[in-house]
Amino acid sequence: MTGPRTGPTPMRYHSQRLAQHVRWARTQGIRRLIEEDELDPITRVLGAGRRLAWRQRYGGTPGTAVPLYIVGTQRSGTNMVCRALGRSPQVELHNENDRAAFDRFELRSERTIARIVHDSRHRVVAFKPLCDSDRVDQLLDCLPYSVPGRAIWVYRNVDDRARSAVAKFGDSNLRALRTIAAGSGADLWQARGMSQETLRHLQRFDFATMSPESASGLFWYVRNVLFFECGLDRRGDIRLLSYDRLVDDPVAGLAPVFAWLGLTWRDSYVDDVERRSPTAAAKPALDIDPEVRSLCSELAERLDNCAHC
Repeated sequence: MTGPRTGPTPMRYHSQRLAQHVRWARTQGIRRLIEEDELDPITRVLGAGRRLAWRQRYGGTPGTAVPLYIVGTQRSGTNMVCRALGRSPQVELHNENDRAAFDRFELRSERTIARIVHDSRHRVVAFKPLCDSDRVDQLLDCLPYSVPGRAIWVYRNVDDRARSAVAKFGDSNLRALRTIAAGSGADLWQARGMSQETLRHLQRFDFATMSPESASGLFWYVRNVLFFECGLDRRGDIRLLSYDRLVDDPVAGLAPVFAWLGLTWRDSYVDDVERRSPTAAAKPALDIDPEVRSLCSELAERLDNCAHC
């Protein structure tokens, strides 16, 4: 399912993660960090209690849960979708910081994921494998599940995604794309599933002079174009959701998704979402390389035309 992990040693990796969390706490605030990384112990305990009570009263037979994958590009609104799903006691949610299902943000082995789904007594077992978005079709088609899986692909407008990614991760997209374009990034998750056409696009750019914002926009293109290159637009078991439309009306956007998954909907699942229309929330466009902008604009139109919300 996945090859061996590459990168820093476990000790160095965890020290880097700690340094990241300290920086995020300083730049974005403790409250934002706790919310995004699900660090609030009270929220976690209450959620676990609701799920336990639901299992005791309504829990199904192991092997009958629907596997669900929430995918897309990082900083595109998948956290909001996961929080809504996680508030339903019918859902067993495994976010990418869950070590039972993930190793350094990538899904664990096929056997491990299949066992988690099979053992669950919930109606849906949801995973958020953003680093594995390139193979969501394989996750749906090849894992040995008793019940067919589903997937949700979330995308966000390129400018807001780039702002958020640069604020959170700095120039990480720039460094990854530079390495891939130079021909030495085949083992990076960021390169998985990349078509030769996309690689040729990358190799036209000068990454020595490209800004982190332009690189973040280009990364948005690289990962979201996979939705079409993998033929996901032709499948009935995947829902494409626009984050910008969701925050405009989260009830109208997510209630049909819950129904599609066979889940009970409550408006309270999105009580924490700050409603804002795309026009009212619009910020000035970023200074993104014109060629990158052209690629992203064309892809955004295709995504908007296919979106279920």
